[in-house]
Amino acid sequence: MSSHHKINVCRGELHVIAYRAMLDVSRELALQVSHLLAAQRRRRGTRKGTRALACFRQAVLGLRWFRQHADITALGRDHGISRATAYRYVDEVIEVLAAQAPDLHDALLHAKEEGVAYVILDGKVFSADRYGEKTVSAKGKLIDLWYSGKAHEHGGNMQALSAPDGFPLWVADVEPGSAHDLTAAREHVLGALYWAASQLSLPTLADGGYEGTGIGVHTPIKQPAGGQKLHADNRTYNALLRGLRALGERGFAVLTGRWRTLHHITASPRKISKIVKAALVLTQIEHGHLT
Repeated sequence: MSSHHKINVCRGELHVIAYRAMLDVSRELALQVSHLLAAQRRRRGTRKGTRALACFRQAVLGLRWFRQHADITALGRDHGISRATAYRYVDEVIEVLAAQAPDLHDALLHAKEEGVAYVILDGKVFSADRYGEKTVSAKGKLIDLWYSGKAHEHGGNMQALSAPDGFPLWVADVEPGSAHDLTAAREHVLGALYWAASQLSLPTLADGGYEGTGIGVHTPIKQPAGGQKLHADNRTYNALLRGLRALGERGFAVLTGRWRTLHHITASPRKISKIVKAALVLTQIEHGHLT
């Protein structure tokens, strides 16, 4: 899929050079996003011919932002619209995609129907611009709410479930970067995982950060205190658990590797939820998990 780009060269006068570039997404994906935008316009009662871009061109604008992490001002210039309009159009693409993100219970039911033997629970801090909101830590100190001590940067903590092969199935709403993975998991996903284990016979595998989550969520057995060694059976259990988790924990990498805008989010960190959910939907559409 091609699009026009423009470069400004200043030597006393403004010169514009037009060239063509390839956007490495399928036309089918752009058409699906276009259909979602068209449905949104119908719901809003938008009259034909009143928008600066048709739905397909707006879809391309949004896909360029996700895929290339392109500057929105430059995107607006390339598409012949103002900076403010470009921001609004990208936000609309994010909204219509995020609205298609799978519900947690639906994702678990679908995984079971597809014959998945277990799911992988993992958390990630998505990097974002610094946000000045404060909170009081467990030690009573005033800290930046969106700063993650684990990742050593500002961002938002998101929990996700992946299939054993590492394909992302579901992502939670964002929690501030200062939230621990276990805290975020308790807020958004553990209740459903207990249900899946008891009602669907669908267990969850997780790393040591989720120790103590409860029945149905399997985590490594901790090393005993006092320098004692784990029993051979427990060491074998941990090795098997690590082996099973290894591929499944690439779910976030699938998203960030494909959609570069997730590398660092310059919008408010409170928008991380919708941006990551939109990227999940794009990935699932590309792989035929959503139609």
